Amino acid sequence: MKKIIVMCAALLLAVSGVVAQSGLQMESIAKGELSAEHLSALTPLSDGESYAMISKDGKKVVKYSFKTGRQTGVLFDVDNTVGESVSAFDGYILSPDGTKMLIRTKTKRIYRRSFTATYYIYTIADRKMERLSDNGPQQAPVWSPDGLKVAFVRDNNIYLIKLLYGNSESQVTKDGKRNEVINGVPDWVSEEEFAFNSALAFNADGTMLCWIRYDEREVPTYSLQMYKGMDPEKTEYTEYPGLYSYKYPKAGMTNSKMSVMSYDTQSRQTRTMQLPLDADGYVTRIKATGDAAKMIVYTMNRHQDKLCLYSVNPRSTVCKLLIDESVPKYVKVEAMDGIQVTDNHILIPSDRSGYMQLYLYSLTGQLQKRLTNTEYDVTDVYGYDENTGNVYYQAAGNNPMNREVYVTTKNGKTTSLTQGKGWNSAMFSKNFKYFINQWSDSNTPYQYSLCTNDGKKTVTLIDNEALKAKLSRCNIAVKEFFKFTTSEGVELNGVMIKPVDFDPNKKYPVIMWQYSGPGSQQVVNSWDVGSMGNGGLLDAYMANQGFILVCVDGRGTGARGADFEKCTYLKLGELEAKDQVEAAVYLGSLPYVDKDNVGIWGWSYGGFTTLMSMSEGRNVFKAGVAVAAPTDWRFYDTVYSERYMRTPKENPSGYDINPIKRAGKLHGALLLCHGLADDNVHPQNLFEYTEALVQADKDFKMNVYTNRDHSIYGGNTRNHLYRQILQFFTENLK
Repeated sequence: MKKIIVMCAALLLAVSGVVAQSGLQMESIAKGELSAEHLSALTPLSDGESYAMISKDGKKVVKYSFKTGRQTGVLFDVDNTVGESVSAFDGYILSPDGTKMLIRTKTKRIYRRSFTATYYIYTIADRKMERLSDNGPQQAPVWSPDGLKVAFVRDNNIYLIKLLYGNSESQVTKDGKRNEVINGVPDWVSEEEFAFNSALAFNADGTMLCWIRYDEREVPTYSLQMYKGMDPEKTEYTEYPGLYSYKYPKAGMTNSKMSVMSYDTQSRQTRTMQLPLDADGYVTRIKATGDAAKMIVYTMNRHQDKLCLYSVNPRSTVCKLLIDESVPKYVKVEAMDGIQVTDNHILIPSDRSGYMQLYLYSLTGQLQKRLTNTEYDVTDVYGYDENTGNVYYQAAGNNPMNREVYVTTKNGKTTSLTQGKGWNSAMFSKNFKYFINQWSDSNTPYQYSLCTNDGKKTVTLIDNEALKAKLSRCNIAVKEFFKFTTSEGVELNGVMIKPVDFDPNKKYPVIMWQYSGPGSQQVVNSWDVGSMGNGGLLDAYMANQGFILVCVDGRGTGARGADFEKCTYLKLGELEAKDQVEAAVYLGSLPYVDKDNVGIWGWSYGGFTTLMSMSEGRNVFKAGVAVAAPTDWRFYDTVYSERYMRTPKENPSGYDINPIKRAGKLHGALLLCHGLADDNVHPQNLFEYTEALVQADKDFKMNVYTNRDHSIYGGNTRNHLYRQILQFFTENLK
């Protein structure tokens, strides 16, 4: 979700002194000119001693030592290739044996995670570069384990390239057709809600290619109206608008019919796996094991409270249930995504105990041990070391606002590998001897360090000192964390940003931002803090216009155990809105807060919670801004809506807890913003809600953004959106 402000003369005079004092400019924030430096496209190499990443100038893939941090080689250079050449590239995929790579160019985005691109096969030793295919852009390419084959998707069909046969290209499937059948890449709802963009994998010896097939012919179609627009301009719609139509299953509607297929790369025989899938069930992942006769396939029931892992033989098509992970209410996508398949084990994250913990199974599906036993959530899994029995992971060990990197040894001893408060994440070497630690806190941009596996820091790779120096001249107020207890006895965490010239004897208007969705967090001791991340610089800018900026994570948010996170089940919006109202009431009790001038805003689920909070019944919000807001979960997709709400038929009263039903109770000035090409939260949500407001005789303002999707960006769009938000609050809270 995410540059000089043009304001009316009176407003400009009112804030010009503060802007000059702070040094922050919205244009710089919107353009990313104050963004932190990152390591780009990190990849640990198979030798266990090296890693690769894209150079700062974006022209090379460089090899570095985990031990010293020094450059040890150049794997690819756009200015030094033999055969084909390119002037720039967007990414790379190393072959499993590390001798070749796929170079990605001309990337064209489709949805949130999917894209097409033109790929090249690059051989590192002789710098030879060849086109992967001459027949059009490719999608989701995968290497065979021996690096001698590449499979990819084009126009919903799978193609195979054999390097030993002059890069010969053959077509594996022929039934793929837009809005009918998809092979090898997920359909829209699976990509968006199960968080993956490839459904294609080779087996261990590369003789079999396996994929998920989606038959979406019975899925209802949604059409977005497209216009000529500007930046970019779509000239095909100069006189008449057109339609972008795609398959989108709304809550309770028909999903794609999924199946798992295999293809013998030698005999060219295609088989359908005997997967015992519910008629309305999901296939959510397909992974290889070290055994050529075994692939691992994940399935979920439609309610998503049961995750099954099957061992699938791609030749015989026989499927055997290995693990049945059933938990109350729903299995978190993060748990599914954290599953690790190693040489001899399957590691499963599960919140069956009430907190996300790690469990170790054999490859035959036998539970061998619980690896972690804590009353805090594991939040990411880095790997299980088969040689030592150590497991490495990230967890919210100290409190929900922070993250640490941990190791739990074979004997059960748990040690934090990172010190100090803040947000730590890691990328480990293949042999788990080293890791790169990314650390930040709410007031300090990212720092990247090389560490040994006992947590000893050896080399600083990035310190972002240049950005820190810039920000020090901007005179930004420090973020402050706080807690309070609601009238229902629930303790909530918050973060506050005050104007840099804060005077405790004055009373300030407050702007609250939040997201509030299941498992999310906004109150984090990380540089990701803020309504738009990036150290909360947008919020700091707004604070320096004379506001106090506040965020509170209410019930349903993450890293506080399953009970806290899943308490919103079947009634999305009810408790979240109550907690934002309670936060506003608490803030109004502070001596430096003007309780009669409190606003709230959010994007996507945050927009939904904004509308729910402004119509909760206690009229504490004087103004609000809802960006790209869902207004009735009946309009949203099956996987997300039903995970938390079941179907509208099963839970009609839960679905009736929505902004449209509450339109008559709306209190406060309201600005609605939406992209007209939002493939995620459709404009239907906006239009049906505004009609409800009209019929309830409620005033509102509305900004729509031509041809913009859920992220509402491109050209001057972000700058305009940010300005609208600030101006609206300035006009209504001052």
